[in-house]
Amino acid sequence: VGSPQQGCVNGSARKMSLRVVTGVTVGAGVALGAYVAFNNSAAARKAEKKKRKEKRKIVVLFGPPGAGKGTHAPAIVQKLAIPQLATGDMLRAAVSAGTAVGMAAKAAMDAGALVTDEIVVGIIADRVKETDCGKGFILDGFPRTVKQAKMLDDMLLHDGESVARVIELQVPDAVLTERICGRWVHKASGRSYHVKFNPPKSLQGSPPSVDTMKDDESGESLMQRSDDTAEALVSRLSAYHAQTVPVLTHYGAKKVVQVDANRDMPAVWTDIDAATTFDLMRQ
Repeated sequence: VGSPQQGCVNGSARKMSLRVVTGVTVGAGVALGAYVAFNNSAAARKAEKKKRKEKRKIVVLFGPPGAGKGTHAPAIVQKLAIPQLATGDMLRAAVSAGTAVGMAAKAAMDAGALVTDEIVVGIIADRVKETDCGKGFILDGFPRTVKQAKMLDDMLLHDGESVARVIELQVPDAVLTERICGRWVHKASGRSYHVKFNPPKSLQGSPPSVDTMKDDESGESLMQRSDDTAEALVSRLSAYHAQTVPVLTHYGAKKVVQVDANRDMPAVWTDIDAATTFDLMRQ
């Protein structure tokens, strides 16, 4: 049995030891909490950075009728693994599916009225929610006016997104007539051919017709659009220059890439390939 003095000493030592241990424990807890908070913060930053990198690649393919949008779009689709979305195709699909905006579009068409921009943007909003648009999508033929561009921007901003790249295919008006009048398309896929510049394998020097113009992949007959005529092209180009070209100013030099499409296809694709490189698509 120790003396009272020893007991006091031992008691003091135990209290001191407890205070030291407790201090270490508390200090370690604070440090551990700070460490966890730091790591959580770092993880959050890393997750946010990853999220930014993984934002969908939203591309607008831009150019006058006959510039080659339908010709080059399939290569972009294959490269980026994202679908090409044409407003006409989306409109028909929405009407066929009987969606709310599809039925609104049908009602307008049945009444002989134009489908409003609001309906078109609604159809696009529905379409880009589908799983094949998970990595992004290519808009072909939209937006055609600054008003439509602003509506598209508002729609995308709702999910924290924006157009990543606008690819403008440039071709002189004088060249477009020959391109337009010789163009044939595969209706189901949108693949585009030309009797001179990009003939299907089935043509083989024969005069172009529904019997000689066949899609390379499906073997189905190609078709010519009713407005692919020299007469219709005049008004289409007038509308393009007056209403659609200002969209380029809206998106600005940081997003718009101009491609000289009045060259052979490999040269045009080289520029498109550079414009759709992933590093350039980061938002």
